[in-house]
Amino acid sequence: MRSFVHYIPIATSIFATWFGFVLLRRYRERGGLHHLWWSIGAFAYAAGTITESLTTLLGWHEPVFRAWYISGALFGGFPLAQGTGYLLFSRKTADRLPAIVLAVAAVASVCVRLTPIDMSLVEPSRLSGQVMEWQWVRAFSPFINLYAVTFLIGGAIYSALKFREIPGMRNRTIGNWLIAIGAILPGIGGTATRMGHVEVLYVTELLGILLIYLGFRFATSPTVEATEAGEPELATA
Repeated sequence: MRSFVHYIPIATSIFATWFGFVLLRRYRERGGLHHLWWSIGAFAYAAGTITESLTTLLGWHEPVFRAWYISGALFGGFPLAQGTGYLLFSRKTADRLPAIVLAVAAVASVCVRLTPIDMSLVEPSRLSGQVMEWQWVRAFSPFINLYAVTFLIGGAIYSALKFREIPGMRNRTIGNWLIAIGAILPGIGGTATRMGHVEVLYVTELLGILLIYLGFRFATSPTVEATEAGEPELATA
């Protein structure tokens, strides 16, 4: 049975898509591969919530379910984390970072495409990885998401602590804390989904992208940029 919560991904999809274009415009105006990867990350975020929206509006469909799992569980946080990687490391190092993760994600995606579906577990308006007969496929996502935890969440926390020690960097400190919290929330929702509470994911996805956006706005506010022009929004200079 559908409730108000099941319609939340529609709002999340619209907002994440808009945020993706904001980041893409910033990349075109200022350059920086971190902006490009963050824009890809926002669009990937939207892709996952679009599949949730379609399920609410049109009911459960197998291709939509498989797209949901691949875009959300496997690729949801990776592009955002990769963008932060370009601020934490040299470009040469950052270019090499995603090789293993992408390889694992590619294999996992093929497995998600091939796994049989237990139709007896399908719910008309809810998405859950429990319907996959090859439950071992779900073991890929924690490994892939470790990349997002390490670089997106870890990078934001590291940056918040770093900027806290620099006079005039209060906005960037707040911004990075907001990004860290926003990145943590979908992970909490994903854990709840594994326990059969996908509605928690719908709520945390919306709150997460809103906090990441607010963090981005804080970290790139004109007062901060005027203090130290050219300083990246996250992580080390």
